[in-house]
Amino acid sequence: MADLQDELHTTAEVGELDHPALEREFEPEALKVPDVERELERDGDGDLDADADAGAGGDPLARAHALLAAHPVADGYSGLPWALRHLAWYDLELGESTIDTDVPRLREGHVGALFWSLHLPEGLVGERAVGATLEQLDLVKTVVEAHPEGLRMALSAAQVTDARNCGRVAVLLGPAGAAALGDSLGILRALHTLGLRVLTLSGASWAGKNGLTRFGEEVVREMNRLGVLADLSGASDPTVTRVLGVSKAPVLCTRSAARALRPHPANLPDDTLAELGANKGLCLVPLTAEQTGPSVRDVADHLDHVRGIAGPECVGLSGTYDSGAAHPQDLPDASGYPKLIAELLVRGWSESDVALLTWGNVQRVLRGADFTARAARGRRDPSTAKIAELDG
Repeated sequence: MADLQDELHTTAEVGELDHPALEREFEPEALKVPDVERELERDGDGDLDADADAGAGGDPLARAHALLAAHPVADGYSGLPWALRHLAWYDLELGESTIDTDVPRLREGHVGALFWSLHLPEGLVGERAVGATLEQLDLVKTVVEAHPEGLRMALSAAQVTDARNCGRVAVLLGPAGAAALGDSLGILRALHTLGLRVLTLSGASWAGKNGLTRFGEEVVREMNRLGVLADLSGASDPTVTRVLGVSKAPVLCTRSAARALRPHPANLPDDTLAELGANKGLCLVPLTAEQTGPSVRDVADHLDHVRGIAGPECVGLSGTYDSGAAHPQDLPDASGYPKLIAELLVRGWSESDVALLTWGNVQRVLRGADFTARAARGRRDPSTAKIAELDG
């Protein structure tokens, strides 16, 4: 892995954005996450407004395509690994009509990075959950290696940017379910070594309806030390509150919209959204009819609401394709993102806010996890805590 300075200066700077600098302090105090404004400058290849307006005229869809060409979508959740298990043969680079995601549609939708979920069907626990997660990891790596012209594995923000600059879609591993750990911090470290970067903190004895146990808190600290992001979608309110208090790194909600607009249990109430914004976390709004509604306008309503409560630096996109969910009209697969971005531009979203939504906010959170891990490894050895010792 490149050293810290290499990660921070991998691409040339471009024009200024009209957004305030964002910083989150991590221990030690000297280490700070680079502000989103500079992040977008590095990841782009020209002035944001100029790129978005060039050749676009007044057509919102044309403007959306131009903006996404410079600042593509970092999609926070894809169920593709499990969907591929049920196909006897597929070619993602040629195109595959039986699923929602393939390389041609990712390119049509201007998707530059994709989190591939390792979630398992309900009921798998213990050794079965650990084994099935390892099989999912092996499948993802096999799929990526079989499609080198379209996909590239990425383990850090810098590698995501490198993949995008090479014309590949960056694949990040996670989220996985908490059951994948088998209540073992050693397994957590092994999964991180294999590439896991996001873990959902729900459905475990140490992260349940009553919040984190002492062992659960130790899991979060070890995740910080490794650079594994906490996913709080579906977690109980006490768990969310405690994770925000314990974690030194930003957190994600990979599939959460606004409960004020649609009372789905995975959606977040306004007070939680405000708390997430104050902690510089990231709410990735899913494109599912059940959680956000049946139309592009419904999805845009949720994005407006989350942005208004948590702030423009704390909202992102989660396609949730190939997860078995129904999707809004005009957003049936990964190719539909330009239509959504066009709707936001019509509503008056600034191009810098859209660039944060699609790309900059995910990059900030990934870099935040990297910074936290570098700081934590300097002061903390791998944890040897056992669940029986802390929660017994």
